[in-house]
Amino acid sequence: MTVHFIGAGPGAADLITIRGLKLIQKCQVCLYAGSLVPTEIVAEAPEGALVMDTAPMHLDEIIDEIKKAHTQGLDVARVHSGDPSIYGATAEQMRRLDELGIDYNITPGVPAFAAAAAAIGCELTIPEIAQSIILTRTAMQSSNMPRGEELSNLGSAGTTMAIHLSVRNLRHVERELTPHYGEDCPVVVAYRASWPDEKYIFGTLKTIQKQVRAAKLTRTALILVGPALKAKGYRDSALYDKNFSHILRE
Repeated sequence: MTVHFIGAGPGAADLITIRGLKLIQKCQVCLYAGSLVPTEIVAEAPEGALVMDTAPMHLDEIIDEIKKAHTQGLDVARVHSGDPSIYGATAEQMRRLDELGIDYNITPGVPAFAAAAAAIGCELTIPEIAQSIILTRTAMQSSNMPRGEELSNLGSAGTTMAIHLSVRNLRHVERELTPHYGEDCPVVVAYRASWPDEKYIFGTLKTIQKQVRAAKLTRTALILVGPALKAKGYRDSALYDKNFSHILRE
C-alpha cells in the first residue's frame, strides 16, 4: 500500500490537480484536514471508502489509522490544504512512516499565495522591483521562528512577502516591516482565497491592522506585502523584448 500526500489547493474544489483528484477517487481510505479542505473534494472518494476528518485528531491517532490501512493493504489519500511542502505538518508524518517502513509519495497543490495573487490580478515578481518571494510566518502559539528568520531580518530584502498564520499578529508585522518598506507600502490580506466567501482587504502597513480588525478577520488569512502589489511605470521584462534573443527566439 501507499500513502499519498495530496495538496488539495487553496479552497476552490476545482483547483486540485488532476493527479490528486484521481488518487482520491481510487483510495479506500481518505484522511483529510477538514477545516481547510472542501468536502466536495473528499466526496470523490470511492463508494464505501473510509473518509475521516483529521482536524480533531492528534498525530498518533492519524498514524494509527494509516497503520490500520497498511495492515489491510489499503492505499491512503492523505489530503492537505494548499501544497504539502509548506505549513502542512507533513514532515512529521513522513518521518513516522519512514520509521514504520510504509511507502508514501507526494502530489503538489496550488498554494494559497498563488491563488491570492491570481484573485487580485497581480504578478508578485516585477522587473527591477521584486524578483523574489519570501514565504514565512510569525511566531504565535506554534513553534518559534529559527534564529535569523525574524521579520525584521527577512524584511531587509524589501521584496514580496507572503506571511502565513499571522493575521492576528498584524501589529507585529507593521512594527517589524515598516523600517524596511515604509508605512505606505501596499499590503493585501487575503481571507480564504478561492473559497466562495473569499475576501480581500487592500491597505498599507500603516492602515491594514485597523482595516482587518474592522472586518473581524481572525484566522484563515494570508498577508501579502511589498511594492510589487501596486507597481507602476516598471520596465518590461526581457523575456518578450523583440531585441532580446534566446535559444527559442533568435
